[in-house]
Amino acid sequence: MKFHKDMLLLYAVTDQAFTGEKTLTEQIEEAISAGVTLLQLREKGLDKHAFLEEALIVRELTRHYGIPLIINDNVEIALKCGADGVHVGQDDLPPLKVRQLIGPDRILGVTAKNAEQAKKAFMDGADYIGSGAIFPSPTKKDAIPLTLEQLADICRSVPIPVTAIGGITGENVCNLKGTGVAGAAVVSGIFGQRDIAAAVHSLKEQLLKVVTP
Repeated sequence: MKFHKDMLLLYAVTDQAFTGEKTLTEQIEEAISAGVTLLQLREKGLDKHAFLEEALIVRELTRHYGIPLIINDNVEIALKCGADGVHVGQDDLPPLKVRQLIGPDRILGVTAKNAEQAKKAFMDGADYIGSGAIFPSPTKKDAIPLTLEQLADICRSVPIPVTAIGGITGENVCNLKGTGVAGAAVVSGIFGQRDIAAAVHSLKEQLLKVVTP
């Protein structure tokens, strides 16, 4: 799937912590059918076999709805399940190495906390940058916050699109206006909500006002 910045508009990131009444697969389908534009499957606690089984199921869902699937951190799982790409952090496999492993056609996202990291990620083959935490996040309580000014600086520093992440909800997403972001990556603001579809609709409506065409 050819990458385009519009895919980043509403970037859903999974978290098993929010499953309970519904399975993760049910939550994912609800979010995708409501209109998320990209899905990142993030699994820190599953062993390789269980992660691959889950990834194969989610791959079918994303293929059915025609949106990209990104695997967090794990290049091997991404290749085995036929995902559209991989996202890596600053402490994961270096982006240059990931690009070599996944080839030129899969999507590569890289976390960057400042303009220098963003520029290096771009030079190493990243298609997009993920930056945060922008607001206090229940998912990563130890994340060092970025100011909106720092986020704007990152957006200006590279010719590839940037997605903001960290504590983003329908109530605060409008604060991203003017930073230059291509979209928002959302965890609890989608999967931590009782009505996932309503949360997706609200976020998407707000983001269309925030993101500059």
